[in-house]
Amino acid sequence: MLSPKKQKRSSRVRFKLKKNNRSRMRLTLYKSSQHLYAQIIDDNKGITICSASTLKLEKNKNSCNIANAKLLGNELAKSAAKKGVRDVYLDRGSNLYHGIVKMVTDEVRSGGINL
Repeated sequence: MLSPKKQKRSSRVRFKLKKNNRSRMRLTLYKSSQHLYAQIIDDNKGITICSASTLKLEKNKNSCNIANAKLLGNELAKSAAKKGVRDVYLDRGSNLYHGIVKMVTDEVRSGGINL
């Protein structure tokens, strides 16, 4: 559960992004204390196109790190390419754009997805 300040920041970011990007799909990132989750969502249809998480990767006690962020970004880019997704916009939620979030987005970009 997010703190009230993080929940407010997350809602503010998501509202602005959805308002300005109606034609593109949304790449949503979520960081818990132990795992990373990413999914590409089509807001017009209300469905998840593809998703990836560190739950499917190796069973470490804490897999929320930069090395696993690279693997997560590669996996998500491959599954998005199979589905024909080219352009997405980043919904970082309450997270700042540095470290793990930046690594995931860099790997998704290198996989051929436009952010």
